[in-house]
Amino acid sequence: MISNRLRLGLLALPLTLGLGIPAGEALAAAQPKGAVIETSMGTIEIRFEAKRAPLSVQNFVRYAEEGHYDGTIFHRVIDGFMIQGGGFTEDLKQKKTHEPVINEARGGLSNRRGTVAFARTSLPHSATSQFFINLVDNDFLDASQARDGWGYTVFATVTKGMDVVDRIGAVKTTNRRGMGDVPEKAVTIKSVKITR
Repeated sequence: MISNRLRLGLLALPLTLGLGIPAGEALAAAQPKGAVIETSMGTIEIRFEAKRAPLSVQNFVRYAEEGHYDGTIFHRVIDGFMIQGGGFTEDLKQKKTHEPVINEARGGLSNRRGTVAFARTSLPHSATSQFFINLVDNDFLDASQARDGWGYTVFATVTKGMDVVDRIGAVKTTNRRGMGDVPEKAVTIKSVKITR
């Protein structure tokens, strides 16, 4: 029989997951913190905003870990606005995607310079793999200012490589295969690696 004193002592011990690591710390360490996006023009590092946009972060991580982004391009670049990628190959073929993710733009994050958000159609809950990085403050994309009341979900922030983002934003663009604002010389996403 375990004494009350021993019981209290056992309750005070932190739960561990092997090797004496407290479970809370192990789970926190396993959570994705951000990503390293290797492009043909340099490296961009981002930090996730999982508390405000958990489903969107999970969505991005899923595509990244499946290798979906590898070999895609920034297919829509508008200087003074944003750069968009993650959905098309260099020959402008659209990649297959999973089901759309629920719009989390009402989570309170703003489309400020350096933030990363999911692109979507006119339907609020239509974002799949395509994302964009804001080159300037684009508050009009926020749920609070959006005409449809939804806006575009911010799920990450650039922590390193904003100079790379700006260089991509300044490339010359053209019309190709019925699409506008396509870089004349492809800007490729070589890989996206999740950091934990």
